Amino acid sequence: MIKDTLEEVRNEIATAERKAGRKEGSVRLMAVSKLHTWENVMEAYEAGQRLFGENHVQEVEKKFPAPEARPQGLEVHLIGHLQTNKVNKIVPLVDGIDSVDSLKLLEKIDHAAASCGKVMPVLFEFNTSGEEAKSGFLTEEDLFAAVDALPSLPHVAIKGLMTVGPLGGDQEKNKEAFEHLVRLKSECEKRHPELDFSELSMGMSGDFETAIACGSTMVRVGTKIFGPRNYSV
Repeated sequence: MIKDTLEEVRNEIATAERKAGRKEGSVRLMAVSKLHTWENVMEAYEAGQRLFGENHVQEVEKKFPAPEARPQGLEVHLIGHLQTNKVNKIVPLVDGIDSVDSLKLLEKIDHAAASCGKVMPVLFEFNTSGEEAKSGFLTEEDLFAAVDALPSLPHVAIKGLMTVGPLGGDQEKNKEAFEHLVRLKSECEKRHPELDFSELSMGMSGDFETAIACGSTMVRVGTKIFGPRNYSV
C-alpha cells in the first residue's frame, strides 16, 4: 500500500537527517507521480503527502483536476524539461516549475504568469554531471545570467536550485555533484542576497541519503513510493 511505502520513505529520510546531524523535518519529500494514476496520487494525499512532482505538461493536463478543484493543500510542480512552446499551457496548472534551464525559458514563464495574474515559484536546474542526456544549465555563466535577470522579472519568484545526480553514479560522484550545487547556491546568494535561494532539490530514490548529508532540503522520490512505472501506457 502507498501509505506503507510513504511511511518507509519518511523514516529513511528522518534517519538520513539524524546521520547528517540535521534537524528532523528539515528535508521535504516530493512524491514523483509520473505515469501513476490520480487514484495513486489521492492515496498518497490521504496518507498525508501534499507535494507532488510531474515530468510532462501533457500528463499534468490529463491527470490533475483544475487548480481550484484540487484537494486543499495539494501542490504539483513540474520537474521535467519544459519546452518554451508549452509554457502558456503549464503556468496556470502548477504551483512551481523546478526545472528552469535557460534565460529564454525564464522570461517566457514571467510573461505567461503575468498574463494569468500569478507569481510563479521556480527553481533553476543545473546540470552538475555535464551529461548530454540531462537538462539544466550547462555553464555557470548561463546560470548567473539568469540569476542577474531575476530582479527585472516580477512574475517569477526564485526559490533555489535543483539537480539530478550522475546516471549510475557511485556515492562519491553523487557527492561531488551535490556539493557543486551547494557551492552554486552560495555564489547565487552572494550575487543577490535579496533573493531566496534556500531550496536545494537534490536526491532521488537511490541517492537521497548522500544528498541530505550534502544539504538537500527536498528529495524527489517516485518508485519507492508508487512502485514501478508502466512505460507502455
